[in-house]
Amino acid sequence: MTRMIERWFPSAEVSANSDRGWGSGNSEISLFMWFAKRPTAQAKAATICSLLKWPDDPDEQKRLQDLVCRAMKGRYAEWSELRQEIAASNPNGASTLDPFSGRGMIPLESARLGVTAHAIDYSPVAVLASYLLTCAPFTDWTAEPPLPFGEESGELPTSPADRLLSDLQTVFNELGLRHAEAMSPWYPRYEDALPWGYLWAVTIPCQECGRRFPLIGSYELIAARGDRPAASFHIAAERSSGHWEAVVSEGKPTRTPTLSNAIVNGRKVAGKSAICVFCGHPHPLAVHRRLLQEKQGVDALVLAADIDHRGQKTFRRPTTEEIEAARHASEALASEPAFSPFLPAVPNEGIAPGNNNIIGPSIYGAKTYGDFMVDRQTLSYVKLARLINDLGAELHATGLSHQYVKTITGYATAVVVKKLRRSTRGARFQTSGGARVGDLFVNEGSITFSHDFFEAGIGDGPGTWASISDNVLAACRNLFADMRGVPTTVQRGSATALPDGPKEFSAVVTDPPYDQMIAYADASDLFYTWLKRCLHATWPELAVTTDDYGCQEKSNEIIVKRVRGEAPDEHRTREHYDALISQAFAEMRRVVRDDGVVTIVFGHGEPEVWQRLLGSIERAGLVMTGSWPANTESGGQQGKANIETTLTMACRPAPPQRPNGRKGTVEAEIKAEIKRRYVDWERWGLAPADMLMAAAGPAMEVVGRFSQVLDARGNAVDIYTFLPLARAAVQDAMAVEINHQPLDAFDARTRFALWWIRLYGRQIQAKSELRWQTLASGMDITQVRDLVGEESGGVRFVFAKDHSARIDHEAASIDVALTLAYVSEDGLDAMGQVLLDAGRGADDVQLWAAVQFLADRLPDNDVDSIAFHRVLRTRNAIGDAASAAAATKTEASVTQSLQDAQLKLM
Repeated sequence: MTRMIERWFPSAEVSANSDRGWGSGNSEISLFMWFAKRPTAQAKAATICSLLKWPDDPDEQKRLQDLVCRAMKGRYAEWSELRQEIAASNPNGASTLDPFSGRGMIPLESARLGVTAHAIDYSPVAVLASYLLTCAPFTDWTAEPPLPFGEESGELPTSPADRLLSDLQTVFNELGLRHAEAMSPWYPRYEDALPWGYLWAVTIPCQECGRRFPLIGSYELIAARGDRPAASFHIAAERSSGHWEAVVSEGKPTRTPTLSNAIVNGRKVAGKSAICVFCGHPHPLAVHRRLLQEKQGVDALVLAADIDHRGQKTFRRPTTEEIEAARHASEALASEPAFSPFLPAVPNEGIAPGNNNIIGPSIYGAKTYGDFMVDRQTLSYVKLARLINDLGAELHATGLSHQYVKTITGYATAVVVKKLRRSTRGARFQTSGGARVGDLFVNEGSITFSHDFFEAGIGDGPGTWASISDNVLAACRNLFADMRGVPTTVQRGSATALPDGPKEFSAVVTDPPYDQMIAYADASDLFYTWLKRCLHATWPELAVTTDDYGCQEKSNEIIVKRVRGEAPDEHRTREHYDALISQAFAEMRRVVRDDGVVTIVFGHGEPEVWQRLLGSIERAGLVMTGSWPANTESGGQQGKANIETTLTMACRPAPPQRPNGRKGTVEAEIKAEIKRRYVDWERWGLAPADMLMAAAGPAMEVVGRFSQVLDARGNAVDIYTFLPLARAAVQDAMAVEINHQPLDAFDARTRFALWWIRLYGRQIQAKSELRWQTLASGMDITQVRDLVGEESGGVRFVFAKDHSARIDHEAASIDVALTLAYVSEDGLDAMGQVLLDAGRGADDVQLWAAVQFLADRLPDNDVDSIAFHRVLRTRNAIGDAASAAAATKTEASVTQSLQDAQLKLM
């Protein structure tokens, strides 16, 4: 049975819904901190199309396509009809598996459809995230006894989702009250109110005068907004006493912060220098980094932040009582007992070597995850973890089931994990959008470090328990609305050794790790250290690890680890990734039914990564039978987006006893198959650039018909060889004409340029797209590098003013055209000379077809488009100028010849 995803996929609808609204996944990611957001629009489409059959009747095909397109208009759109169609397509029952579930975005869509779903992940942090998103909300908790605290509200909610939401609100409020009470000795009130928080800075001893001074990167506090003036501060220092203090004032900062670019002997010092407020001595980056690595940094309280009765944020110097309270918190932390014989109060889990590019604090001397906070913050989290454990025991003692206690404490820990994003030395104070606490993950998957940072207190305001728990509750409220479906089975395990029997699932739908894009375990170990402490009583299985540093296990993590710093034992190499991803794909092949598909969502721009991925799919005994592009990554919700377009690929177990194939025959079959599919792609409105990516599916399907493909000498051909061919076949199938001239009629360099303009115009594209296009054109990148130059964020077709080429009779048409555009403002004589040098005329069909195409395809306001239209308007005059220049040249040549002859007679 052919599945829908092997023949059609709602690419346009996925792209349209991935950036915002229900299909973006923004509500889902608000529940728990994890990486690599998969838009729900793509997850839903991949799941539906993997479960539906593809009928032979064109009318039935159209009916199912329309149904899926309507289903892409909302979270539960066309829910009943979809369930009926899925059941009809899977008479033995529908079931799905995601062995790389992450936070659970893909299995969530199976759960919402009422399809039996299994989710597996190697990371215990991801397992918790997936459980809270895909299992707990769909479980019926209405038979659980009432909570032993909170206000009496009469009858308990009868809706499972309402019951869970109500209990979470009660628990979060209770934890907030208990936590505030537990921490009140170390957070004194100011004017009978709890401060929002405190700005801290690390201090170092000046290497010139010996006095300690704070490292602060910005003096801005509040940006001017409406009638409210800006606010700032500066550090005032008294050299005689060695005392400094923060001075708050209205207006923008007028002084340079202590951490800034220094000028020494008229030259800018590389990196930010720490400039002493007492003597002005600059400490270059290497120096102040070394001082912190030598543990010479000491944290100092700089400012206190309040929220007044109007809800506005104000700043002041901390009181003596507040400074003493912070000091006493250090004493209290030192006396905190361990959670268990193997789990001390302060995290002692170590940061593995080679993590300088992922764990920013390690560059500045942090050795363990207990080094990430000031002592009062650490004490606050220790108290919070104890409260969650105590609450779990209390709930269990009053009759709540073990699983419901796990669920409630799991959601409480989700608040802790989200709070951690704004609660370490990387949580910088930010003025954008009003005063806020910054996120540790400025770049997705990398924890930042800052010399000055903000500590949220136990009152209200960004970063506090009240704020973060409200945020999680809002996410739950959104997700639980109109809840339908069944719970997912969530397990911790390795994709290389699935616990399931053979041929168990209708479809495996997964989003595997992308090479070296994100180091999931290393980036989430901070969460893991506190997750263990919050849940060691209710989820003890999550705390089990064999990692040498006490963190998450990484021996079978399928990534390529980018190492910075010393890491002699790092095993997560490309060889490791390729071997284990092949094992994982082989396991997927084993557990999928004969009539099912393995659907892989993958996005990477580099041809080399695709080569290795296809090799892994082939070694796993799978063949690709469909591939569909969608623009799913442009939102960049959690840090920078590495890619914009992802492919949703359908694979099947390779048929047994396949024959060998010949390269020439396979190439011909690929071209024929893509030409056949092109008719549908065009009918469905697929953009040409999307067709290039979709071409991988039919190409690999053809290759998969053979056990191996041999060249004329009998040598095996790498399957990756056929991807560029597939892209070229799209160009052939489109039968592109340039002003009634077939594209193939142009020289190779011009053909490349015109095809690029046909696809992308003047838009900036990823650098990898240039590599793909040169491969498809059979050219070396050096042959066209001057036509598509580097820009910020990628590559773009060159402007005529930046183009330089030798114009002679061998010049390509594109070079002549660009040169004509460049000299067009210099007049007819200049353009005529270009035609003359190139040996072209006003009747050169290919040159003028290229000029017309460029004039039409580039944006109307593009400077070159204007120039090309100028050239076209004066085409005949340019030809006349070229003829006149040629005649003048001939006359000059004749005159010179006569003069030379006369000289010989003398």
